[in-house]
Amino acid sequence: MARRTFVGSSLATLVGAGLTGANSALGETQMPSGERLASKPPLVISTWPFGKPPNERTLAVLKGGASGLDAVEQGVRLAEADLTNPSVGLGGIPAANGVVQLDACIMSGPGHKAGSVAAVEGFSHPVSIARRVMEETRHVMLVGEGAARFARERGMQTGPKVTPGQKAAWENWRKAQDKEKKKAPNHDTIALLLLTQSGDLFGACSTSGWGYKTPGRVGDSPIIGGGLYVDNTVGAAGATGIGENVLRYCGSFLVVEFMRQGLSPQDACLATLDRIASLDPKGYDLSINFIAVDKKGRYGAAGTGSGFQYSVACDAYSNILQSPGVTTKPIGPVGGNRL
Repeated sequence: MARRTFVGSSLATLVGAGLTGANSALGETQMPSGERLASKPPLVISTWPFGKPPNERTLAVLKGGASGLDAVEQGVRLAEADLTNPSVGLGGIPAANGVVQLDACIMSGPGHKAGSVAAVEGFSHPVSIARRVMEETRHVMLVGEGAARFARERGMQTGPKVTPGQKAAWENWRKAQDKEKKKAPNHDTIALLLLTQSGDLFGACSTSGWGYKTPGRVGDSPIIGGGLYVDNTVGAAGATGIGENVLRYCGSFLVVEFMRQGLSPQDACLATLDRIASLDPKGYDLSINFIAVDKKGRYGAAGTGSGFQYSVACDAYSNILQSPGVTTKPIGPVGGNRL
């Protein structure tokens, strides 16, 4: 009989009153069903362990009196500024032509506003350019030279089109192409979601894209409904992994729609993976992961394979958690019997 395989840390799988009480003291609660609930907002959730410092920056900015939009922007900017991170910002792995092309988006639940940029070169903070697109134009998305011109006109911070370290790695990669086809290096994305004390939702996403991608390639990260989606009446979701596999199915939008139907954030992530795998010829061999939070303060994540690590912060609690992983179909409906 087909079954779903969950792979996670003991924190993600243990249940019971003892664990619930221990985590509650730190600002979050794990229910007997495995569902996670923030003791009280604000709550920040982001992809990967490198999302932990941005989470903490987001909370600090919010508690300092800034808006939720300011908070998520500043949180993601922290990740973009880390030149040792090969997945985000100008320290990212370049495209096949040796130049880093950055994608980002930002979304505000109040007013249902969004902005994004793609294939931007030589600017340190694409998330901030995306915000200016949202606030200062009639558009949602600008790309390439148009986005760069827009940023230059507003004096946005610039930087190198590729760092020396990444340039050296690219030169080695390029030489290897002359000998044999080489698999592109692994790559991640930061997607960050915020639920404020007032119950409003905000999100932002930023990436340097698939390592050694074809120049001009755009993945899911800057696409509203692909790498990020925020609905202030329901919840928010973000994605990381192989963007093409998320894009074809409007992944983050689908997670939010499952939450609209009543599923918890974690179950909504799992249901989305099931939906995508039921349609895709590769099944669950997709390398995609989701995070989600709803208006109630519940949050969760799930990914294909062994799952992935994600970061959560609320009140005095800031931690890195392991999501469930999925490799095969579940027994019964999502939200029902699981192994």
